[in-house]
Amino acid sequence: MNEEQPSEPVSELASDAEPATETTTGQTLGEFIGAIRDQIRRAIIGQDDVVDHVIAALLAGGHVLLEGKPGLGKTHLVNSLAATFGGRAGRIQFTPDLMPSDVTGFRLFDMKSQTFQLRQGPVFTNLLLADEINRAPAKTQAALLEVMQERQVTIDGETLPLHPPFMTLATQNPIEQEGTYPLPEAQLDRFLMKVLIDYPNEADETLIVGTAAGEAPGAPTTDGVEVVCGPEQIVAAQETVSAVTAVPGVVGYAVALARATREARTISLGAGTRGAISLIRAAKAFAAIDDRGYITPDDVKRPALPVLRHRVQLTPEVAISGQETDDVLAAIIESVPAPRE
Repeated sequence: MNEEQPSEPVSELASDAEPATETTTGQTLGEFIGAIRDQIRRAIIGQDDVVDHVIAALLAGGHVLLEGKPGLGKTHLVNSLAATFGGRAGRIQFTPDLMPSDVTGFRLFDMKSQTFQLRQGPVFTNLLLADEINRAPAKTQAALLEVMQERQVTIDGETLPLHPPFMTLATQNPIEQEGTYPLPEAQLDRFLMKVLIDYPNEADETLIVGTAAGEAPGAPTTDGVEVVCGPEQIVAAQETVSAVTAVPGVVGYAVALARATREARTISLGAGTRGAISLIRAAKAFAAIDDRGYITPDDVKRPALPVLRHRVQLTPEVAISGQETDDVLAAIIESVPAPRE
């Protein structure tokens, strides 16, 4: 399903705001982000909305839950994004027998040195792809979600920080639910966005097939993706994004959207305060993508569906009727008036 398209920006709300600041690379923030996006699009054909939302989540310091059918390039997206800043990418295939130590790491006794040696788990990376996260039991899911929240790992009583930037992109397959362990609502709330990946259009799919058919067998490469910055520049960009101006009127609009989901008769569980916070964090990232140092109501509306769709539950009667969560949310979002002055 396509994301909500923003309406015309409300410039009156930020006419006195400062523009986006320059980065350590000498570019404006919008130019810096545009360079990253251009490199990713060399490897990822189509899926422009998905790419923008993933970049926005990285800039906001959040995590993404990707939902889509197999074979749509989720792993390739993670590898390509990591390649743009010379970062490390890791992958965990979640299975029912996966243990928490398989995620975080463990200490193993070394007979030669007669000491316990640390074996770091795959979470010690910059971008982590948690493939089919709902196939692992709750204890293993909780181990990853703790890492996501705290940005650190505790192994045998020793706390080890992760090197920034760190971001988890977890995937779910929407067509297979047998033998899965659905994430509880409280854990879903830890993801900044839930992004839906759909099939590409015919022209893009033809181009993808033609390109992939000429590659050697194996995983798609990121050879065409150039490094445009380092991990330190990504961290600096995250700090700049967090400083983007959010005037009280726009903050109130985000709060009103979250509260409207709690008051709607079609929704049994609405978005909490973290949902409103996430709307502002994502809005700041999209303002930075547009090279602005302030957010508008349209910046809040643009990521509203991916930010809220995993934070609400439809009432049983609405769910039985066949209505989709996005359709219900879109109607609620349109019913909340945006500030104009």
